[in-house]
Amino acid sequence: MILGGLANLARQRQARRRRASSWDRNGGNFDFLLISPGQAVTLCDIEGAGVVRHIWCTIAAPGNAYYPRTTVLRMWWDGAASPCVEAPIGDFFGIGHAIVKNFWSLPLSMSPQDGLGFNCFFPMPFAQRARMEVTNEAQTAMMFYYYVDYEEHDRLDADLLRFHAQWRRENPTQGWGEDRFDDDPEQGRLGEKRLNAWTTPNLDGKENYVILEAQGRGHYVGCNLNVDVFARQTDDWYGEGDDMIFIDGDVWPPTLHGTGTEDYFNTAFCPRQEFCTPYHGITVYSGTEEWPWRGKNSLYRFHIEDPIMFQESIRVTIEHGHANDMSNDYSSTAYWYQTEPHAPFPPLLPVEQRLPRPDGEPTP
Repeated sequence: MILGGLANLARQRQARRRRASSWDRNGGNFDFLLISPGQAVTLCDIEGAGVVRHIWCTIAAPGNAYYPRTTVLRMWWDGAASPCVEAPIGDFFGIGHAIVKNFWSLPLSMSPQDGLGFNCFFPMPFAQRARMEVTNEAQTAMMFYYYVDYEEHDRLDADLLRFHAQWRRENPTQGWGEDRFDDDPEQGRLGEKRLNAWTTPNLDGKENYVILEAQGRGHYVGCNLNVDVFARQTDDWYGEGDDMIFIDGDVWPPTLHGTGTEDYFNTAFCPRQEFCTPYHGITVYSGTEEWPWRGKNSLYRFHIEDPIMFQESIRVTIEHGHANDMSNDYSSTAYWYQTEPHAPFPPLLPVEQRLPRPDGEPTP
């Protein structure tokens, strides 16, 4: 039986606690894996039934400020033919743009010093085998410290689903284009453009940014979304984008239709403040008074209390601006549980296409 949380803390448990880590097998204090450029290393390869309860890691990558995007984390459960988890490691642990900073939520956190300690508390059941792998796709070596804390069970309950996580990026999203304006527009023209953006309909969701597309039976448990606003556009506010979640073959309208990006992420009225809660938050805000929301923004929403169930399929999407009028850099990591086998993920972008846009760089 899989148990967790304070309510179950006093109950007897039959599992046995185990750990895989990078401790120095020679008895010294070199408690890390030295991973060369291009090298993939196995963090754990566990036979039998169990549940991964906690993953911690930290990385020292001298000369590589982008290691959160050049390092890839993959996981397989029970001999899956393709990875059940595949994401740049920083994005998996909660923040994109290759940014590392302090934040906390119930399932994920980046801990001091300055967010260098990555933690994951999503339970990850497996019936026969669990394998985790890290690949260094940078041009420089790195030191990788880690714990994988898990429970060993005699058997696994039959109704336990497998954990999945998937990273995506669209850079730039394909906005209308005509809404862009100069830094000093005439107010009348700006008003016309704003009206055009607010009244244009989106009645199919086909051009929305896709956070997750999965087949099987399971439940979606959340995501982080990262938006880099790199060009002056109507209002510059990326958040007028409705979330639309299509379940079990929805055509139109979707089962779940929201009212705006900030609303899906449980905030309000074009927020400009960073904050964290167990289930939602804004981890990165880079705007200025002159240009609000300019640059890199990151948000998260976890459906821990309200998972979104699906019997056959799910497609989690969000507009990039109202009716998809804006062109920006969007990336995301989705988290969900489902039956196996899962549909193969879209190919992970090559490392040069995963790197964030340097601050101040012009429109791509």
